[in-house]
Amino acid sequence: MHRSLKPILSNVFRCQSNCLRMESTERVVTLIPGDGIGPEISSAVQQIFSAAKVPIAWEKVDVTPVKGPDGRFGIPQKAIESVQKHKIGLKGPLATPIGKGHRSLNLEIRKVFSLYANVRPCRSIEGYETLYDNVDVVTIRENTEGEYSGIEHEITPGVVQSIKLITEKASRRVAEYAFEYAKANGRKTITSVHKANIMRMSDGLFLQCCREVAEHHPEIKYKEMYLDTVCLNMVQDPSQFDVLVMPNLYGDILSDLCAGLIGGLGVTPSGNIGKDGAVFESVHGTAPDIAGQDKANPTALLLSAIMMLRYMNLNQFADPIEKACFEVIKEKTALTADLGGKATCSQFTQQIIAKLT
Repeated sequence: MHRSLKPILSNVFRCQSNCLRMESTERVVTLIPGDGIGPEISSAVQQIFSAAKVPIAWEKVDVTPVKGPDGRFGIPQKAIESVQKHKIGLKGPLATPIGKGHRSLNLEIRKVFSLYANVRPCRSIEGYETLYDNVDVVTIRENTEGEYSGIEHEITPGVVQSIKLITEKASRRVAEYAFEYAKANGRKTITSVHKANIMRMSDGLFLQCCREVAEHHPEIKYKEMYLDTVCLNMVQDPSQFDVLVMPNLYGDILSDLCAGLIGGLGVTPSGNIGKDGAVFESVHGTAPDIAGQDKANPTALLLSAIMMLRYMNLNQFADPIEKACFEVIKEKTALTADLGGKATCSQFTQQIIAKLT
């Protein structure tokens, strides 16, 4: 039976600032098209939003790294100012050099704007068959520290040290968000994912913060499990999990695993939430091999944009767009190659638009 993502997305950001609760007044949103297929899928979302008459004006910015006075590469000031001003953004995929050059711009964006929680709902989509049915899992990942703190140095030639940073402030903050999320969305269980048997101090601190927060939310069942055990049990029976909260690296791994259960990153939405704003994004790669060929699937970015609309309290626009998207996938007449079809990105987009007009 078809189950919309609406139940897990409509109230996901209920605890956010009232200043972001807009009705039908036009709102400016920072748009970061991204690299590779990014501009194509961003254009698809813009076309669909236009057809649905969503009251949004886009401010497109470029985040190609620029060299600062200190010699380090970072996000252009114009892009930073845009997100700081509008407090909400939509981002396509960004390429990051491996093992050299600037550090991940995805990480940089999260750190610059203190987007401390990454939220990824993974729920089965009717009409898109996978090995698993009725998957309904939400991963909430601490987004600013852990192994992704970017603290690395060479001790001596051939020996490199990378620092895992865990703080009480960040751990407690993401734990509190996870419990508020669960309450707002009728979720019953939160599982804290860790490796405190090995990293006793760092993961131990994270667990302690989760335990203390759990004491204030007795209506939510709280459990703790090792990362490797969760991965094993998840692929055996994902129905035993509800909401998962975890440090950065574990969240990166586990959220991708969960996405695989419902068909991959191409159909998985994602939101990065901070105290005063948010950036929603597609978390798949830039797919340079098909860039510019009108073959890309815009579903992940579109579903992320729908999350964004609900964050902005624009459910009256989010609902019909989501319904149209899922209907197109269910009908299977205009699916892109990664979804098992032969349609172009444009054809998939136009099919959704046809259901909105």
